[in-house]
Parts: sequence; C-alpha cells; structure tokens
Amino acid sequence: MFSLLLFTFVASVCSQSKLLPGSCDFESSTCGYTPDTHFRSWTLNKDGRFVTVDSTSEGEHQEAPEEGGVAAQRGEASARGVLLSPVLDQEDWSCLRLVYQITGAGGLEVLLRSEGKGFDRPLWSSQAPSDSWVISSMDLPNTTEPYRVAIDGSPGELQGSSVAIFEIHISPGYCLECNFEETHLCGYRNQWNTNVNWYIGGGVAVQSDLPSDNTYSNKIGHFMYVDSIYAKTFKEVAKLVSPMTTVPMSGCLGFQYQRGEKPGNRFSVYTRDQLGQYQEVWNAASENQTNWVADPSEWIPVQVDVKAPYPVQVVFEVAFNSQRGGRVKVDDITFSSEFCSADTEPTFDPSIANCDFESGLCHYTQDTNLGSAWKRVAVKPNLFRNGDHTTGAGSFLLSQAHYSLRGFSQTEQALVVYLQHQSSKKQEKVWTQGERSKGIWIANDITFQTTQPSKLLFVSICRSFWDCGSVALDDISLSLGDCELKAGLSLSVPGHCDFEAGLCGYTQDKRGDAGDWMWRRGSTPTSYTGPRGDHTTGLGYYMYMEASPMMPGQGVRLRSRALRGSHLPKCLRFFYHMYGSGVGELRVHLARDGEDTLLWKRAGEQSVAWLRAVVEYHSDYQHQIVFEATRGSSVRSDIAIDDIVFENGPCKEIEIHVANGSSNEIE
Repeated sequence: MFSLLLFTFVASVCSQSKLLPGSCDFESSTCGYTPDTHFRSWTLNKDGRFVTVDSTSEGEHQEAPEEGGVAAQRGEASARGVLLSPVLDQEDWSCLRLVYQITGAGGLEVLLRSEGKGFDRPLWSSQAPSDSWVISSMDLPNTTEPYRVAIDGSPGELQGSSVAIFEIHISPGYCLECNFEETHLCGYRNQWNTNVNWYIGGGVAVQSDLPSDNTYSNKIGHFMYVDSIYAKTFKEVAKLVSPMTTVPMSGCLGFQYQRGEKPGNRFSVYTRDQLGQYQEVWNAASENQTNWVADPSEWIPVQVDVKAPYPVQVVFEVAFNSQRGGRVKVDDITFSSEFCSADTEPTFDPSIANCDFESGLCHYTQDTNLGSAWKRVAVKPNLFRNGDHTTGAGSFLLSQAHYSLRGFSQTEQALVVYLQHQSSKKQEKVWTQGERSKGIWIANDITFQTTQPSKLLFVSICRSFWDCGSVALDDISLSLGDCELKAGLSLSVPGHCDFEAGLCGYTQDKRGDAGDWMWRRGSTPTSYTGPRGDHTTGLGYYMYMEASPMMPGQGVRLRSRALRGSHLPKCLRFFYHMYGSGVGELRVHLARDGEDTLLWKRAGEQSVAWLRAVVEYHSDYQHQIVFEATRGSSVRSDIAIDDIVFENGPCKEIEIHVANGSSNEIE
C-alpha cells in the first residue's frame, strides 16, 4: 500500500510540474489574478479554494431594469465582474481548463485580452446553471504577443445568483491531447449507453487481467477501455467523446490503441461538429497491417490527418455485434498542427472566390457561349432604386439590365447556381432562386461538397422574352465548412453585431429619451419610410427608431457596452437607413465620464438603400459609443442601423458620401 501511495504522490508532482503560468487553485491567494477596476470585484472565499462574484457583491446598489423594448436590458457594467490573469507569454499552443459553477442565473465568459487592442477575443462562454462544479476546456492559441486571460462573470438578477471559479489549469499542448492520468480525463466523457460504456483502466498495483497502459508501461498508469461482455443486443455502440474544441482543428491526430483477440467489433474515429454531423477520419479495418496481432497487449500507434476548419469533437466509437466482441483500449491522444504526412494536400483557401465587385470581376469570367453577359454597374444613392450591398453606393453585377424597369429580380427561378466539375465538365445544380426578392438584397447560403476541382456558375435565366426578370449579384464569399456552422461562428467575433441573435450588449440610454430603439425584422409599420428588410440577409433583424409616437426633435439613444481605451486608432463601421420625407438626424457620439463627443452625423433623407458609414476615432480611456436618432418634421422619419463592426487600427476604407438625388439611373 505504501508503494501505491508513493507512486501516486510522484505522479501528482509530475503532473503539477507541467502546469504553466496562469494556473491557480485559489488555495490561499488569487495567484496574480486581479480585478478589472471598471467592474465589480471577485471575492476570494474566506476559507480559500474558490473565488466568486454574486448579485450582491460589495453591497452595490442594483438598479431595477427599466420597462419597454430595449430598455429592459439593464446596464451591464454594474452586474459584471472581470478577473484578469497575470500577463502570459506562451508562444506554443496551450490548454486552459476551468472548474466553475453558475448558481441560479447568470453567465460566464472567457476571453483573450491583448495589449493595445480595444476588443477581447471570446474563447468560450456558458449560461447553464449547475448544482455542482463543472469543468470546461479551451485552447489558447500560439502567439508572439503577450496577453491576459479575462474571465467575465455576470450573475443574474435572481436572488442568490452567483458565479464561482474553483480552479484554473493551463497546460502545454492542445485540449484534445490526453494520457488519462488526471482525474478530469482532459474533459473526455463517455456517452452513456445502457449496456456498453467506456471505463477508466489501470491505476492498480495488484495483478489484474487488464494490460499495462502506454504512458508509463505499467498497471498503475491509466487508459480508457470498453468491453463487450456487457453487450445485450446486436451492434451495441460505445462512444468516448472529447470536449468541443474552441478553435478550428486541422493537423495530425495521434493515439495508441489495443484490440482483443476476437474480430467481433468495429473501431472507428470520427469528428463531430456543432450541428451533430459526423465524419469518419479512421477505422481499424483501414490499417495497413493485420488487424489481430499475435500479442493482444501490444499498443498500436495511429496517426491520421484531420481537416476541420471549424470547432469539432473527436469521437472514439466501438460497435459490438455480440458479447464475444472483445475489448478495445485507447491511450495517449496527441495532436499537432502539422499534417502527419508531407504528401497531405494543404487546406484549400476558398477566399479566392470572394468578390464584392468594387474593383472589377475579381477572378470571375464571362461565359460568352450563353449570348448575353453580366454587367458591372453602380447606382448612386437615390429615393427609388437600391444601390449595391457592399456600401450602398458601390458596384455590383446585373443581368438582363435592358429589361429591368424597377427593382431587381421580379420573377421566380431567375437565378440558378451550378457546380461544374473540371474533369467531366458536368454541371450539378446546387441552388435555385425559389421566390421573388421584393427588390431588396437577399443573402443565401449554399452548402455543397466536391472531391475534385470545380467552378461555380451563376446563371441568369429567362423563360421567355416577356418573362425575364433582372438579377443582381454582390458580395460573393466562399468558406470551408457547413454554412450553418459558419453562421454560428460569426456571432463570436469581438466588436461585431448584426442583431440576428439579440442586442449584443447594447442597451437603451434613457437620458433625455422620448422613445425606444426597437428590434425588428421586415418593414417598419409606417409607409414610405424605413427599410423593407435588414442589411445582413434581407430577412433578419435590425434596430430602428419608430417616429410615429414621438414629437419633432425628440430622440432615442442606443449605448454600446464599455470599450477599452487604446493608444491605437479604432475603426467603427455600420450601415444606416434614412428614408422618408420627414427624416431627422442620426448622430454617433463617444461617451466618457458623462460627456458626449460627436464623431459622425447625417441629417435628412439619404437613400432608399442601406448605406455604409465609416468612422475612425481615438480614445485612450474606457468609453462607450452612443447611436442617437432624432425625429424629423413628420412621421415618415424612421431611422435604422445594422451590422455594427468595431476593429482595431485605422479604417481600411473610406466612406462614400454622395448627396442623394432624384435619378435612379444605372451607371
């Protein structure tokens, strides 16, 4: 027994020595973690072991949320506690494991904060309450720039709500990597099955029928195994699932495995994305060796390339066909950002197909065999016809322009997208326009797969001379992965808000307000004012001021969450819509210490189209951005905003400000 305890102690010491700076068990101190003074403080428990922020920390007075529209969103600064790690300088990938608990209601978010940058990069978040401690894993990227980890806890308004952190462990390597020597098993979990499941093997000094592990080559080390003796029905399946990665994973996945003497199972490895879609990356039958080795205790090494340009889980799956299906063990899972084989084709860069047509056709060419051609055109801001989608005053492609009388596509199935395979020249239809666009820009996502070089064809179709609608194209983009996955990822980009999933932390500023900014989709209630759809997709959400219940000169104010100061310039881009004979003013202010500084403004009717605004500004101190809309002379004074983007550094483009006119001619 003494030897067992001694070995356990040594293993624990070795494990602890692998922890990197930024790790903390909060035993008696916060290990250099400090509060962001702009928010409430985290409190170290009087007996140590964890830190917490709750709804009554420091006796702060909590204002009741105000009623009505966006006003129901309470000010976040008073409700949040932000804990900052010491400065970390880790050039290689590392894994942060967080043991936490959310009691009652609230949320917890982990972000990366780089010096000189005004926006934190989200890594992970949760709003799920629990009755016990929960572990979560997130990858810290390799970087040459020092950074801090920011832990943002937001207890809810329910009495007794709190957010607590028990331990923070930062270890070298990716979170996928695991030798199963730690009790947390690196976040890997068994997906419960009534009969067959993965278990922890090893960890005993006495003789047993289980083999030695691969890490230490003895019976005290640990591994994961599944046994067929509990199988009751045909094709019982056991799954060992990794934590969901927080970054795209492309590289070399390695692991060690053993299989029993009897060929009664199928052992496979899959990736599973956030939509639950599986993709097989390896199975034991594909090994270029005898599946059933003479020595069943021999550990077999595997290396397989994984190409996942989006977060995934790795699933080790064993399917048994009877109780005599044998046993499968797994140990020492590794990952490298370099592919296993030098012959592996590098990940394709799909951005070569992106084009906004502002400077030409990019890499697109005309197919002269079809008789007519797409034309690159532009429409100046006006009160009758939409401009392009990129800026509202730029260029786009238009087909059948000589037939166009008003708007763009006015017939169904006027646009078809084909995938043309280079080898066979065969064309595969991947999308068809299903309905009229109502004269607004509509975003469409097309998910397709191909295993050979191919081209995308955008084809405008006329049914007859009299049934030939015009079709406009703009802002084509191509990316790897399912479109639904990419839509989910876009929500985590710091400083970006398209209002599709909510208000992104924007709150109603009641100072001098006579109404509310409203969250809406579709057209506004008052005719001849406001947009007919949002800018992002044409079918989504935006924010707008409803002018009808307000008096001339009254306004509404929408306030951003707190933004950190920086010696570097910042670039604010957003889209605005000011259409209506009585439109008033839209202003953008920098708010700090109760004072506003005007950054940008527009007054009067601008265009029937969404227009892009570009604002570059400096602020060395923490601040907020306020969007203020003022009602004009009549109820036809609705003003809308959408697709707000903050970026570090100077603006890369300039705002095209063209006075609106009565002409809607295409140039």
